[in-house]
Amino acid sequence: MISRADRATLVAQAQAAIAQGSQSFAMASRLFDRVTRERAWLLYAWCRRCDDIVDGQEMGGRMSTTTDPRGRFESAYRQTIAALDGRPGEEPAFRGLALLVDEVAMPRRLILDHLAGFEADSRGWRPQNVDDLLYYCYQVAGVVGCMMAVVMGVDPRDEDTLDRACDLGIAFQLANIARDIVEDAENGRCYIPADWLAATGLTDDKIGSTESASQRAALAARLVDIASAHEDAATIGAMRLRFRSRWAVLAAAGIYGAIGRAVVRLGCHAWDKRVRVPGGQKAILALRALCTSTFASPPPRLRTGLWTRPR
Repeated sequence: MISRADRATLVAQAQAAIAQGSQSFAMASRLFDRVTRERAWLLYAWCRRCDDIVDGQEMGGRMSTTTDPRGRFESAYRQTIAALDGRPGEEPAFRGLALLVDEVAMPRRLILDHLAGFEADSRGWRPQNVDDLLYYCYQVAGVVGCMMAVVMGVDPRDEDTLDRACDLGIAFQLANIARDIVEDAENGRCYIPADWLAATGLTDDKIGSTESASQRAALAARLVDIASAHEDAATIGAMRLRFRSRWAVLAAAGIYGAIGRAVVRLGCHAWDKRVRVPGGQKAILALRALCTSTFASPPPRLRTGLWTRPR
């Protein structure tokens, strides 16, 4: 059992992790009620730490060349399973995960699905087609949307709402992939489907080159187009949440949607420097989300024509 003082320390450490690792998520998380906000920080800290272990990063910074990616994944996996089994060790992110699953009825399968995404990266996996890509996006981000929904009080048996939470995570990840095509290429990774590359005459080792900027921009636009469809579906699920959670989710959706739209707008110049959403624009998007949360009616329930997570 984690004491109240230990809980406060773990929450403070998780808050520091999100503040350093993601300004966008940190801002959106402040819109939650206190308990949900703290649990969201604990979840983020665990996700961030696993990602950093596998990629050789510090708080989501630039990846480094790792000599033993499989061993790194196995370290993150062992520490996670130990935390789920009530033996979290001393590392704060994994102690925070143990605290979270003690407080929230988090399905274990969601945590294992997220670990599977790290395992894919550890073995140099890459997508052959768009279905491969979307399954990977589910593992690394869509399932985080599902876990966040549970943190926000969604019944784990409410599959339709979890599908829409997954949609938002997928939209976030597709925007990230579009923004980071060049950085990923520099680190020997490529998340553009192989059949998309073949159709444009590109190869993994050429996609990050200056000469490939126009083809890269077209591929990024395809990613953002798919992201937009999933973002729209996610909005329906967000409207089912409690007010503060609804506001936070819609604000985060607006911010990440703005990243994808900026990549498309900048075209060939989207990779001259890292695309970011300025603080002032984030504030405007948060206000817009507030208005939507307060006054908009829930859209129709149907969700059709989109990739759907495995059951």
